[in-house]
Parts: sequence; structure tokens; C-alpha cells
Amino acid sequence: MRKPTKGTAGAGARHRPDEGPPIRSAPIVGAAHSRPGGGGLRPELPQPSPRLFAAFATYSRWYLSRHFHAVRLAGTVPRPDDDAALVVYFNHPSWWDPLVAIHLARSFFPGRTAYGPIDAAALGRYGFFEKLGFFGVEAGTVAGARRFLAVAEALAAEPATALWITPEGRFTDPRQRPVRLRPGLGRLARRLGEAATAGGRDAVLLPLAVEYVYWQERFPEVLLTFGEPLSAARLAADLGSAGATATATATAWDGRLAAALETAQDDLAERAVARDPAAFEVLVGGRAGVSGVYDLWQAVKGFVTGNRYLREHGGESGGDGA
Repeated sequence: MRKPTKGTAGAGARHRPDEGPPIRSAPIVGAAHSRPGGGGLRPELPQPSPRLFAAFATYSRWYLSRHFHAVRLAGTVPRPDDDAALVVYFNHPSWWDPLVAIHLARSFFPGRTAYGPIDAAALGRYGFFEKLGFFGVEAGTVAGARRFLAVAEALAAEPATALWITPEGRFTDPRQRPVRLRPGLGRLARRLGEAATAGGRDAVLLPLAVEYVYWQERFPEVLLTFGEPLSAARLAADLGSAGATATATATAWDGRLAAALETAQDDLAERAVARDPAAFEVLVGGRAGVSGVYDLWQAVKGFVTGNRYLREHGGESGGDGA
């Protein structure tokens, strides 16, 4: 993985003593309309360790394979131009979201350094998260929102970066409609669009839908699909007259971003209900079967009868066996 210029995926977590320290998302709230940083001062950016991120991504992949039947992706992965900033925003259904995001960041965007907001209190307790690209934000405060915007804008100006965020700001059922985003992402997108139309680099806002479902196995499935990428410059041209005030304009941006995420979630929900493994690519092959005793009995019976025993109830033997 290339050496980053300054700090990975952000999402929420709830600590369980047997699973290491938590990764908690920082809800983004509305910020003041003035530019963050008071006078344009550059905020301090996280300094991630490529080696630590690679090691943690490897661990995340293994951990997912231990707890899920498979991690599956429907559709293709959009590839933004290398000279464009990238913001991946996704719904927030589960504790597992950050591990999934870290795996995706390393698998599909290895040339970009991944960053994400995290609750400042959690970062204070587990400082090594900064080495993974997380930056602290005081959840639910104007100061936290200002810091998020300042750091996110600075990261977008850096080459080969990707910001991963959960703009819903809390655990939310993936089928809840309409999709509602907390203020913050819309303001960031608007500022990136304004910068692009003023001659700066464009930014791509990429929606990602995530679900965790049970199909035919004892272990659940992780289902993923990316939505249509949105150009900040094009959105700025479309939404430039959406409202006379900054607040109205940010609301229009939030609405457009939420609609794109909802479309991706609707597509994924339809595929989840269909329960067709062929509609997905297996990214991580995990565990299958019912129990040790049951699997042993079925294997012995298969040997005696000459019929091969497949642990997957659906007869699926795919997966990469991570």
C-alpha cells in the first residue's frame, strides 16, 4: 500500500470485552456557516501507519471470515479518477461496519489512504486508532462539526485520499425509509463542489449500501453494493440555485446524497430478499454448517452412501476460503 501523505474507515462499534477496543462513529451535526478553522488555518491531520493499517485490514478480513458465511458484493466497484478526491458514505446498520469498510478500502482502493471520523473520547482511550487513519470528533457538538469539516476539506485537498463516513450518525435499520442523513455531509459536499467549480480538483461522493442477513446457513451474510458515484462539481452546477441561504443549499445537498444512498439500499434490499448467491461476487468466504456433531454425522452418511456432503445448505461451495 502506498505511503499516505498524512491518516481509514469510520463507522460505529459497541465494545465487547472479548473483541478488543471499540470503534465508534462520531455523529456529524450542523456547523456554523463560516469556514472552519477561523482564518483558514490548516488543521492537524492524522498520521497513519501503512504497516499497521495493512495488518489491521488482514485481521479484519480474518475476523469477518470467522463470523460470517460470506461477504458478498453485488455489481461493480466505481473507480474515480486518480486526481479526484473520494468520499465513501454508507448506511450504518451494525457494529461490523468499520471492519467491512477497512476491508473494502484495502481491497478496492489500495492506492488511496483511508480516513474516517471517530468519537474523540474513544480516540483518547485507544490512541492507536489514529495510526489507522481515524481522527477525533466531539460527537454532537458544533465544535466537533467544525473540526470534521476542517479535517475533511484538508484531506480532500491531499492527493490519493479517501474519506469513509456513516452520515446517519447512529445505528439504523437498513430498510428504514426515507433515508435521513445528519447535517454535515451535505455541507462538506457543497464546499467540495464550490472548490471544484472555482478551479480546484473535483470530488466523488460514492454511496455504499450494507446489510447483514441470514439466508440458509447458521452464519449470516454481509451484503454490499455501491451506488452511482456523484461528482461534487456537477452537483454544484445542479444545486447552485437550490436555495438563497447556505442552510437551504446544504439541505438540498443532503437530500440529493440521501436519495442516492436510498437507491443503492433499495437495490440491495431487493437482492437480499431474492436470496440468490449468483447475484453476488464472494469477497470473503467464511464459515458454514450447523454444528460439529451434525456436520460429522452428515459427512459419515455421505461417505457410506457415496454422496458428497456439502456443508452449505444451499449447495454452494464457492468463496475464497479466507
